[in-house]
Amino acid sequence: MSMLTKRLLSLTLIILITLGSSSGCAPPLPAQKFRLLAFGTYIDVEVIGINQPRAEAARRQLQQDFDLMHHAWHAWEPGPLGYVNASIRDGVQRIAAPPSTLPLIKISQELARQSDYLFDPGIGQLVKLWDFHRGELTSRQPPELEAIDALLSQQPSICQLAVDGFHINSNNPAVQLDFGAIGKGYGVDQAILRLQEMGIDSAIVNAGGDLRAIGSRAGVPWRIAIRGPSGSGVLAWLPVSDNGAVFTSGDYERNFTWDGEFYHHIIDPRTGYPAEGAASVTVLHTDATTADAAATALFIAGPEDWPQIARQMGIDQVLLVDTEGQIHMTEKMQNQVKLRPLTKQPRIVSLPE
Repeated sequence: MSMLTKRLLSLTLIILITLGSSSGCAPPLPAQKFRLLAFGTYIDVEVIGINQPRAEAARRQLQQDFDLMHHAWHAWEPGPLGYVNASIRDGVQRIAAPPSTLPLIKISQELARQSDYLFDPGIGQLVKLWDFHRGELTSRQPPELEAIDALLSQQPSICQLAVDGFHINSNNPAVQLDFGAIGKGYGVDQAILRLQEMGIDSAIVNAGGDLRAIGSRAGVPWRIAIRGPSGSGVLAWLPVSDNGAVFTSGDYERNFTWDGEFYHHIIDPRTGYPAEGAASVTVLHTDATTADAAATALFIAGPEDWPQIARQMGIDQVLLVDTEGQIHMTEKMQNQVKLRPLTKQPRIVSLPE
C-alpha cells in the first residue's frame, strides 16, 4: 500500500470519527433544574436538552415573569387586582381594567359559568371572612353564621361583573376577586409558553405539586406522583407526556380545627362553608388554567355531582377521593393512573352525555 493511500485512509477515518461525534452519537445534554418562588410556594422547573447558560437565562426570565404575576394578581396587597377590588368595594360602577388582570378575569368568568359557579373567584370576601387569606393559619373560631348569611344574601359572584372592552362594570360592592383557585394554573401556563418562546420543547413546571409538562424526559414520559388525601404519601403515579397538566385540590392544603371540628379552605359559594364530601380531587387536562379551576369546582361538587360538572367543563380525566376513602375516577383516568398496591378498588364513573 502506497504512502498516499495510507494518508487518504487515515484522513477518511478522521472525517468519519468527527462526523460521528457531532451527530447522533453525541451524548444528550443533561437535565437542568432550578427553583423559583411565587404564589406563596416553591416552583420547581426542569428543562431538557439545553445547556446551563440557557437554563440560567430561562430561570431569570421566569422569576421576573412570576414576580410580575404575583404583584398583579394578589387580592390582599396593593397592585392591579387590589385596585379593582378597592374600586368595587367603594361603589365605582365603571372601572378601567388593568391589562395584567383583564385576561384572567375573562377566563375566570367563562370557567365559572361552565362550573355552575362552583368555581367562583368573586367570593373573596367569604375567603377573608374565614381568614383563609392569611399566610399563616392558626386554630381560631369560625365566623358567625349570621355574618356568613349576611354576606351570602348580597350574592357575591364574578357573574356580577361585566367586561366592556377595557372596562369592568360593577354594581355589587360585596364582590371581591380572589384568583387563588386559578392564578397558579394560569401562571404555570404562562411559564410554559415563555419556555416554548425560548426554544425549549421538553420541560416541567411544578408549583407545589401542581404542574404542567411538555415533551418528555429524554424520550420517557414524565412520572407524576399524586399525593394521598391526607397530603402525605403517594396515592398513585401518573405518566404525562407531550402536553399535560395535573392539578389537585385537597382539604389538607389549608385548614384548622376548632372545638373538635375540622375546617378547610375550599369554600362552597352556595353555603359559605367549607365544601363537604370530597377529600381530594386530581384533574389531568391539556392546560393548567382549566385543570386548576376544575379541581376546585369538582371538589365542591362532591362525590355525587362531580361527573356533570366535569362534562360541562370538558374534563374527562378525574380522580376523586371522598371523605370515606373511596376512590372515584373516570374510565380515561383509570387507563392512565397507576394506583399503589393494596389501594381500595376504585369506583369507575361514566360522564353524562
